[in-house]
Amino acid sequence: MAKNKTLTKITETKSMENQNAIAYLFILPWLIGFLVFVVYPFFMTIYNTFFQISSEANTLVYTFNLMINGGNYGTAFRNVVFFPQLLDFIVMEITYVPTIIVVAFVLALLLNTGVKGQSLFRVIFFFPVIIMSGPVSGILRYNGAGSIFDYADNIIFKMILSYSPGLARSLSGLFENFTMVLWFTGIPIILFINALQKINPNLYEAAKIDGANSWQILWKIKVPIVRSTAFLSAVFVIIQLGTYALNPVYGTIQGTIYSRGAGIGLASTFAFIYSLVVFILVGVAYLLLGKPEKTKQIKLSSIQEKSMQEVAKKRLAQANKGATL
Repeated sequence: MAKNKTLTKITETKSMENQNAIAYLFILPWLIGFLVFVVYPFFMTIYNTFFQISSEANTLVYTFNLMINGGNYGTAFRNVVFFPQLLDFIVMEITYVPTIIVVAFVLALLLNTGVKGQSLFRVIFFFPVIIMSGPVSGILRYNGAGSIFDYADNIIFKMILSYSPGLARSLSGLFENFTMVLWFTGIPIILFINALQKINPNLYEAAKIDGANSWQILWKIKVPIVRSTAFLSAVFVIIQLGTYALNPVYGTIQGTIYSRGAGIGLASTFAFIYSLVVFILVGVAYLLLGKPEKTKQIKLSSIQEKSMQEVAKKRLAQANKGATL
């Protein structure tokens, strides 16, 4: 009786409103930080793109220059460094992200088989996420720890080079940092393992009863269910690569801020264009992985509907019989 009174008190409208207010109070510090350090800088960056910003007497002077040869946007499109680097970034995302997602999914399948010592291997694959800071990764890349050697002498790579030099260059960039790319699989592996463990084992048993083998179970059950997780992992990898030292655009934006001939206005324009490209890549990932599949309505014939109704009546009768007993 006391338990029911407590439950009624908790579920009252006034009590629920108080709980919501307390919840908002807990997230208030994060919300303030998000508005101050994310939303405000984002819109301030867009505002800066319309001005040439110079420093005079330790103060920033804003000069509207959008109508002069396109302003910062015209300068950005005429820049001989930024757009080639932006194109390299797009090629890097197109080659790296699918590789990371596929490798992470395969490793997650292997780490979810229930073999002895799988917890140790999970820690090993996740360990680079902890130590992979900017300085550490920079030292490893400088010493050649992230590349696969002698791939250029491979006959398959030479065939690709003769067929498509552009594809060969993109694969070359992937192999030159292949170990570093594998280090990005730490978080996606955890996400895939979590998704695989949430799959109902009864689905596997039902599929085996119907005669499905392991390959069919993989493509018909596991892959469709973890598709949303693959989209989440793709978004994470796209953004992580965008702020990592492998990205050539990131360094250009940083260097432009302190350039006398460019300044904060042009750097903000670079950052805004770069952000739009990242949003477009996230949109492409959504179309490929995140977009829900269309459900198909199957119309039953009159005979099938009648048989389904008879089965439902029998089950209802059995359930009523069991309840009376």
